[in-house]
Amino acid sequence: MLFLTLLGAMTFSAYAATLADPGSEEDALRYLKEFGYLQKPLESNSEDFSAEDVQDAIRVFQVAFELPETGVLDSETLEKMKQPRCGLEDPFNQKIHSYLLLGRWRKKNLTYRIHNYTPDMTTAEVNTAIQSAFKYWSDITPLKFREIKYGRADIRISFHRLGSGCSRPFDGPGKVLAHADIPELGTIHFDEDEYWTEGTYLGVNLRIIAAHELGHALGLGHSRFSNALMAPQYAGYKPNFRLHDDDVKGIQVLYGKNDRYEEKEETVTTAAPTFSPTPSGPMPDPCQDNLDAIILGPYGKTYAFKGNYVWTITDYGISPLSKIQVLWKGLPGNLDAAVHSKRTKRTYFFKGNKLWRYTDFKLNSGYPKVLTRVPANISAALYWEGNQKIFLFKGDNYWQWDELAWSNLYPKKISNLFTGIPGKVDAALTWKNGKIYFFKGDKYWRVSKQLSVERGYPLSKAERWMQCNHLN
Repeated sequence: MLFLTLLGAMTFSAYAATLADPGSEEDALRYLKEFGYLQKPLESNSEDFSAEDVQDAIRVFQVAFELPETGVLDSETLEKMKQPRCGLEDPFNQKIHSYLLLGRWRKKNLTYRIHNYTPDMTTAEVNTAIQSAFKYWSDITPLKFREIKYGRADIRISFHRLGSGCSRPFDGPGKVLAHADIPELGTIHFDEDEYWTEGTYLGVNLRIIAAHELGHALGLGHSRFSNALMAPQYAGYKPNFRLHDDDVKGIQVLYGKNDRYEEKEETVTTAAPTFSPTPSGPMPDPCQDNLDAIILGPYGKTYAFKGNYVWTITDYGISPLSKIQVLWKGLPGNLDAAVHSKRTKRTYFFKGNKLWRYTDFKLNSGYPKVLTRVPANISAALYWEGNQKIFLFKGDNYWQWDELAWSNLYPKKISNLFTGIPGKVDAALTWKNGKIYFFKGDKYWRVSKQLSVERGYPLSKAERWMQCNHLN
């Protein structure tokens, strides 16, 4: 059955869009069965699974998507199940390779033809995006790709709307983004009802989706690494996008290396959660806009906030933007400040004269509360590992707060504690390296253990944190 599924179209789909209540255990069970985590024995006619079977399936899912392996349907596991993903089963519980191989071409010189174009981009932009997608693979293998304008090509690319004659019809905006056939069938189709773009966080990035679907057309299945191009879920636009080591190893098993390829040491980082791009409403531009807040938050991931949106930051760039309420239900947008306490594992959000407190992504009972010991509209907050206290900032002042022992708080001048930090900062945090960072506009400052700005700062937030300096 798995083999027959693999012969079907490789499609991106937002499973959650089909669910009446994606947060329910019933829908989670359906997800685990549909995507191959729960499979009944061939000799069994029963649809029932034991509690142990379900718990084991949840653990496999959590390991596959780099979540804490608890076997419990916690909030992050349920949120992950609601993300846009491929309709193909996830055979990650097969102890073979991290990558999955579905077939290969028997030649290394392949032709391709673009049969029609999306009106969302110019013809030149589409051509460039498709050429860039092929280049990811030709740069690391002996494969060569040549475009032809007439006749039957090995790989055939086209855009189709809902009901426009595609053999596997699309479903309108969202859900299915594209699909492809494995070697040597050679078709790649994109959903014309999507908004195809390049160089922006809006819409769906044609270059990255084309590279993913081309990976299927060349014989790759899905990778269990969420940072890999061939991961089941679409991770959104990344300015400095590059192939993951798992993508490279998989394609080179099929076709070998070319003379130009040089192995590079791969930096493995904790994967960030991926979110469903939300096309409605004004979206901030992480490369241009100031931050409302930034935290090193639950599960050791870096979250940045602006307006009604949140995204995560990794060594591979940033995740697609998502509505804040997707993770922190009940939390408003346009925050003043946020901080995650390493001491208590709680996350605090400030807006106006109110305070919200969450454990992981669950709002604590009795919150939000009214601020009474610090002024409204604070501008930044951070957790300082040195004394396990939370520091709140507004204007040129700061307040030191012990979250486990409420007491009277008194303002002090920022300049009396930190040397070289400007007043009226936008955001602040203590990061994984133990260093304190302050953000204002496009600039950020790093503070030494002596609480003075380190040499060479400030630097550009857009370039160094959001990786917006150039496109790859």
